Amino acid sequence: MKFFSIVAILFCVSSSFAQKIDRKALVERHTVKIEHADALASLTVGNGKFAMTVDVTGLQTFPDFYAEGVPLGTQAEWAWDSFKNTAGHQLENSFKAYQQYGRAVTYAVQNNTSAKAKEASNWFRQNKHRLQLGNLGFLFYDKEGKELGISAIKSIHQELNMYTGIISSLYEVDGEKVQVKTIANQNEDGVLVSVQSALIAKGRLKVRLKFPYPNGQWADVGNYYGEAEKHQTQIIKKTISTSSIKHQLQGSSYFTSLDWSGKAQLKEQNKHEFVLSPAVSMASFEFSVRFSQTNDFQSIAFQELKENNLNAWEDFWQSGAAVDFSGSTDTRAKELERRIILSQYLTKIQCAGNYPPQETGLTYNSWFGKPHLEMHWWHAVHFALWGRADILRKSTDWYFNVKEGAKAIAQRQGFDGVRWQKMTDNEGAEVPSSVGAMLIWQQPHPITFTELLYRDQPSDSILHRYKDLVFATADFMASFAHLNPKTKKYDLGPVLIPAQERFKAEETFNPTYELCYWKWALQTAQTWRKRLGLPENEKWNMVMNNLAPLPVQNHVYLATESATDSYTNPEYKTDHPSVLGAFGMLPQTGMVDTTIMKNTFELILKDWSWNDTWGWDFPMTAMTAARLNMPNIAIDALLMPIKTNTYLVNGHNYQDDRLRIYLPGNGGLLTAVALMCAGWDGQETPNIGFPKDGTWKVRSEGFKKMF
Repeated sequence: MKFFSIVAILFCVSSSFAQKIDRKALVERHTVKIEHADALASLTVGNGKFAMTVDVTGLQTFPDFYAEGVPLGTQAEWAWDSFKNTAGHQLENSFKAYQQYGRAVTYAVQNNTSAKAKEASNWFRQNKHRLQLGNLGFLFYDKEGKELGISAIKSIHQELNMYTGIISSLYEVDGEKVQVKTIANQNEDGVLVSVQSALIAKGRLKVRLKFPYPNGQWADVGNYYGEAEKHQTQIIKKTISTSSIKHQLQGSSYFTSLDWSGKAQLKEQNKHEFVLSPAVSMASFEFSVRFSQTNDFQSIAFQELKENNLNAWEDFWQSGAAVDFSGSTDTRAKELERRIILSQYLTKIQCAGNYPPQETGLTYNSWFGKPHLEMHWWHAVHFALWGRADILRKSTDWYFNVKEGAKAIAQRQGFDGVRWQKMTDNEGAEVPSSVGAMLIWQQPHPITFTELLYRDQPSDSILHRYKDLVFATADFMASFAHLNPKTKKYDLGPVLIPAQERFKAEETFNPTYELCYWKWALQTAQTWRKRLGLPENEKWNMVMNNLAPLPVQNHVYLATESATDSYTNPEYKTDHPSVLGAFGMLPQTGMVDTTIMKNTFELILKDWSWNDTWGWDFPMTAMTAARLNMPNIAIDALLMPIKTNTYLVNGHNYQDDRLRIYLPGNGGLLTAVALMCAGWDGQETPNIGFPKDGTWKVRSEGFKKMF
């Protein structure tokens, strides 16, 4: 009997190991392959704090061709600048007072009441702006010395192997092969490039580095070279194998280091443009470019850099969670798996730093490069659910740095605690916005993040580290809720704009999603007090136990209590169907009737203007479907054939001509998949969010439960 018991145990162990996902094979079967120049098919390398996007040449050789697609950006999380405030604008000039709860409350908006107010509002939206650090490309010449354009790039075969983080580019120029490998420096902000071609020995391949100027526009794709007199670049160090360049702008400066192997010469060709010419005796050339706020670059070992890159990517893919759909008969499984792998790669290189990212990551500026804190949920929650809470922790700690500014906003408006910024920058500046200033759904996010961190590492050290953030956040929430003397319930608003940004701030109150989020966050903050052995906060209890009930009409939840025409007014059936977030992003808070939510879900699914939505709306819908035990609909939602649910060949979530990439969509997809695999508290069915009809074969490992 002992023999058979041992055999049985060994069989179980062996079976367990046999089921372990081959992560390398999983990732590499989705290697991106590019066979022609496509403005929407550029590829990116990065390290989470820095990213560089390249074209089919392996560098940023043709930025204008890609400018209206996925641009060839070079950005680092530290790189910001401001134009000089020659007019002496003050943020107070953008303030506008609204009557809220019987008193005047000031909000920083796009104030058009006077020329001075309008100019100040625009200046603070524009400044600070995120920088495009430089454009690094090749120069190709024909036999007569004429510079060649993108049409000269032939026989293209480019691959991004996400398991190694290496872009390999093979093509022909004027009949000569060119082979390029591009990798990101995982320890510093830069790239390493190796190129092999007979064109080098013929003097017909060189490297160009150009420094653009910030264009001051809503979008900056890194190809603006006007106003050359307003910034300066100069070589400040030069040796036989290295060089340093200083770039001085109006409000900041930074340094660029070039290192190369073999013989080469760097020269300033034009203002803000430098050319690195490898010696004609060479058939291959290897060089590194690094960017930094300080000119203290240390010597670089190319082989060590390569090994660090490979080790970092292997560590990433072999840690955390994974899901494998191989063997599924649903034809959509392969596409969903592709989106999942690419979304992990993109969020790792563009959203894994020490600050909340902008919606277009480290590729190009949207909203002047500024992050939006309500989107931080979609950028960051998935990291914890995929077993990578260490990444979430980095940007969560940023809230400590901006807490005083958030406290000042709350105090100015007459509220307790901290009112978290919406549109902001690394320093947490309050940025005028006629919508953003009235949003409130970013407020509970730090409680979400810290609770996820605690669940990952339930310890007193986590509680003590983040308790002040949690408590100050909850203090504002309890203070913002207003006791309605008629109903004896606590209302949210007016003045507010819900996540579905279709309602006037002065008229809107009691949005469904925000009411549920308020209750969940206050409950969770109270749980933190209990864990710490502290008495319950009576004010929090009073508010969360007496919040206004969710607004219901005809057995469905309204978007807000103030919008009784939520489903008859065509305008109110556009943008985010955020009412679904009340039982998708959030668990059961005691406020949701699941029958009414199912009615609401079915109405929205049938009657919403899905062509006027955003990339994270589809994952949110999938999460609600999963919680309502509708796994087939969850899959349909994730793969709904709508333009804003498009995932390009490089994995980016395309929205429209303005937002060609949208990382909240990628992060949202990963969050939904995690919930569909691991489920949520109190639910034990494996892979609960996937159909059980045999069409989906799902192997998942390493996921954490959602609330």
